[in-house]
Amino acid sequence: MSSPWRSSWHVIVDNNNPTTQTQMADAVGSSAGTLPIRLVLFDIDGTLVTTGGAGVKAFGEAFEAAFGIPNATEKIKFAGRTDYSLFRELCQWNEVEFSVAHRDLFFENYLRLVDNHLQANEGGPFPGVVKLLDDLAALPDAPAIALLTGNIEEGAKRKLGTYDLWDRFAFGGFANDNEDRNLIAAAAKAKGSEYLERPLEGGEIVVIGDTPKDVACGKFIEARTLGVATGGASLDELVACTPDWAVPDLTHLTAAEICGR
Repeated sequence: MSSPWRSSWHVIVDNNNPTTQTQMADAVGSSAGTLPIRLVLFDIDGTLVTTGGAGVKAFGEAFEAAFGIPNATEKIKFAGRTDYSLFRELCQWNEVEFSVAHRDLFFENYLRLVDNHLQANEGGPFPGVVKLLDDLAALPDAPAIALLTGNIEEGAKRKLGTYDLWDRFAFGGFANDNEDRNLIAAAAKAKGSEYLERPLEGGEIVVIGDTPKDVACGKFIEARTLGVATGGASLDELVACTPDWAVPDLTHLTAAEICGR
């Protein structure tokens, strides 16, 4: 495994894939990379855990339970999306009027049904997740650890609670904050400033996720970004987004390397 580059972005390659080359962008001379990391934000599905597709299954079943329309999710791509934007798209595809009342009805059914799938599947944390969380918390002057996810808050709680991870996170940005993932990132940054009782600069934040949308929302708030190829995108697809790091899984980078300790 190659070492992280100390430049404007970093890539760790998968040594089992000889076609993947270590790449380094030209340094941009930004001071962001030299700021101490005060906040680490994690995506959930495909980044922290696999739920065996519990959320996707529950989405389809909930739409049928609420509106009597089966197979509603067949044309929908879930990776990197937010729950509220997915519901809006489901309404558009299936000619159901979008309203807050309909949305509330849908998510009442979703939460009931996702519990059934979470209890039945054999999902769990991805390699390196638990150790990284432990090591981040153990760092001297440890950063705050929080969530940046497209899940609604209660759905996130149930998914992570299934694997005893919910209490690891101080707060989060959720779909309840906005349909747009970039604006969820902005909400998470604002909550981080409130939690730490000081304004946060983007360069003091790391956003960790498994899709190009995760990388993009991190860049939107000028955070440093770590793409992990355990979910919605391949390592090559993540590298193409020029995150600060791209890794096959979270065993390939240490807490100290992420936070510059």
